[in-house]
Amino acid sequence: MRILSKWGSLGVMLGALVVCAAASLVSPAYAQTVDEIISRGKLIVAIDTTTPPYGFLDKDLKPTGFDIEVANKMGEALGVPVEFVTVTSPGRIPSLLTKQVDAVVSIFSITAARAIQIDYSIPYAGQSAVVIAPKGTAIKGPEDLVGKKVGLTRGTGEDGLLTKAAETNPGIEILRFDDYSSLLQAMVSGQIDAMGGGDYGEIYLKKAQNGDDFEQKYILKTFYFGIGVAKGNDNLRQWINTWLFTLKTDGTLENLSMKYRNQPLPALPVF
Repeated sequence: MRILSKWGSLGVMLGALVVCAAASLVSPAYAQTVDEIISRGKLIVAIDTTTPPYGFLDKDLKPTGFDIEVANKMGEALGVPVEFVTVTSPGRIPSLLTKQVDAVVSIFSITAARAIQIDYSIPYAGQSAVVIAPKGTAIKGPEDLVGKKVGLTRGTGEDGLLTKAAETNPGIEILRFDDYSSLLQAMVSGQIDAMGGGDYGEIYLKKAQNGDDFEQKYILKTFYFGIGVAKGNDNLRQWINTWLFTLKTDGTLENLSMKYRNQPLPALPVF
C-alpha cells in the first residue's frame, strides 16, 4: 500500500509539472500591460511602409510618416524605444492574434467586424475612402464601374465597400493587391481602370500611362483610424486612450496631419 501511495503521489507531482509546463507554453510572450512594456524596455508596433503619407520609407530607407511618428511618440511617452514589425494590410490582425506585437499603428480603420477579433483605441486620425481614376474616365458612382477593372488593397475598408458594390453591380472586375505601392503601380501603368484608395497620396501627383491626370471620382465612406491591441488588453488600451487625448488637446495630432497630409484632421468621434 505504501508503494502504491508513493507512485500515486509521484503521478500527481508529474501531472502538476505537465500542467505547469503546458501553461507556460500558452502564456503570452508579448507584454500585456504598460508596466510590462516598460520593464521589457521596448514597445513592439506593427506598421505598413507602403501607405504614404501614413507609412513609407525615406531616402535613407527608414520608416517615416504620420503613423510612424505617432508610434514613436507613444514610445517616448512610455520612455522606451520602438521596435517596428512591418506588415501589409492583411497582416495587421494576425500580428495581434499571434502576439507578435503590442500594438498596430497602420491606418487601421475601426470596424465592428474587426472589433470581434481585436480591440481599438479611440480614433487618432481619419480619411475618406474614394474611387480614383484618370480625369478622362467618366465615373460618378458604382454603376459606372461596370465593365472596368477596379484595383484595391486587400483587407482595407475600400475592399469591403467595392466588393459589395460589385455584388450589386455585376460586371465590376475586382483586382486585389497586397500593398498600396503595387496598387499605385497598377493604376499608373494602366493595368486597372480605377482604384479604391484614400483621399490622399502621391497618385494625384502622377499621370496615367496615356498622360491623363488622376482625380477623385466619388467618396465611398469616411473611416476613422484606431490603434489596435490584443483582445481584452484593457490596461494598454486605456493608457493609449489617455495618451491620445493629450495629443489631441495639445495640437500634436493636428500638426502631424498638416505635416504629412497637408490638411486638418476631420472631427474625430470618441467611444
